[in-house]
Amino acid sequence: MSKKKKKDIAEEIIEDKIQPEEQDPAQSESAAPAQDEADSPEADSDPEAKKSPLEEIQSKADEYLAGWQRERAEFANYKKRVDRERETTYKNAAGGVIKRFLPVMDDMERALKNRPPEGDGADWAEGIELIYRKLLAILEAEGIAPIEADGAMFDPHLHEAVMKTPSDEHETEQIIEVLQQGYRIGERVLRPATVVVAA
Repeated sequence: MSKKKKKDIAEEIIEDKIQPEEQDPAQSESAAPAQDEADSPEADSDPEAKKSPLEEIQSKADEYLAGWQRERAEFANYKKRVDRERETTYKNAAGGVIKRFLPVMDDMERALKNRPPEGDGADWAEGIELIYRKLLAILEAEGIAPIEADGAMFDPHLHEAVMKTPSDEHETEQIIEVLQQGYRIGERVLRPATVVVAA
């Protein structure tokens, strides 16, 4: 083999090695989007990943504050409910005890209606009236008040009619006379008033 041929073959081998390998077009296309995806802003779109330590602390603080405010509101509602239940229980207990003394009040009222106008009996009646007023003050202090009935219109929630009487001076269903005083404790009727109603 001549020197010239050897030289030509050597040059061809060198050129083949120096030339870059041709890439498959499908492979080059798939590689490009992968690189684009890595560089795209959507890859870093997770807000939690971008939060700074200060923002994370602020977020936690807001979360704890909201939880504390919620618990505080729930505790306030619980306390109001317990107070209402305690007040209702107390009124029920007080009403049950005081209701037993109401017949004594009725007797005193009847005695005062028939009080003698003068003499020793009048002085005695004044003493009874003082005791009666003290009892009324004690009832008021416990939240017990008499039910307004005389001259009022009949209300089945507050009054108990035992008789109907024709009357030209009163409207129909108007109370003519109170036979027994009624009492209420707060909004609850302890005992309805026994009344006579105009027919």
